[in-house]
Amino acid sequence: MESVTNIIEISHLTKVFQTGKRKVEALLDVDLQIRKGEFVSIIGASGCGKSTLLRIIGGLEGDYSGEVLFEGERVSSPSRQKGFIFQDIRLLPWLTVEDNIRFSLPPKTPNVEKLIAEKLEIVNLKGFEKAYPRQLSGGMAQRAAIARALVNQPKVLLLDEPFGALDAITKIKLQEEMLRIWEREKITMILVTHDIDEAVYLGNRVVVMASHPGRIQHIHTTKLPDPRSRISPEFNTQKEIIYKEFFGDVEAPFAYSI
Repeated sequence: MESVTNIIEISHLTKVFQTGKRKVEALLDVDLQIRKGEFVSIIGASGCGKSTLLRIIGGLEGDYSGEVLFEGERVSSPSRQKGFIFQDIRLLPWLTVEDNIRFSLPPKTPNVEKLIAEKLEIVNLKGFEKAYPRQLSGGMAQRAAIARALVNQPKVLLLDEPFGALDAITKIKLQEEMLRIWEREKITMILVTHDIDEAVYLGNRVVVMASHPGRIQHIHTTKLPDPRSRISPEFNTQKEIIYKEFFGDVEAPFAYSI
């Protein structure tokens, strides 16, 4: 993998938290390169450091050792070139959908109304510009949050279990929407999830993390048909491979989550 194709380069990343007199290694010697336009899923059990890794990439955690480079520059703070979508939707309840999106834009942004309208159309929320968060379903509210993250036209979109609080049907629909947006917008996306099904379905590569301390155990390249299908033999094979990374030869349940 040549460095000129990488938008993110991580080498020897270690993150230590101080909890009272005790030091906890959240991440240890992590190496990872992410290509421009790639969709990477990061999966692991609770406490493996995957959300910490995402926060460091996004500039929300600046105290670390090793190197985390975004377009060749060390990451030390957030920027509008890196958008975040969280499980907790975090829309401002006193603002309409369009005003929530407008709130994230810098002052004097040109063509604001056109930009907001374009992003609402991308997430299929045209007609809900004047709605308040309380008037939206969970899935619609997350679509609004996605539009808010897209409006600054980021180069990287960081997804921290964005569908974890949604019902199964809404979750699948939004996964499909995220794939469509990724294919249309050509944005690099990095997803943190507990869901093996989700990790395989969305990711070009799946980064499997081990715990205590958090480190990369394996990186899988997914080989799925185009368009992707949840009932394809390739999809089920990839899920089983990753399931065995965590549980060995124990028979896999219907729901592949950890």
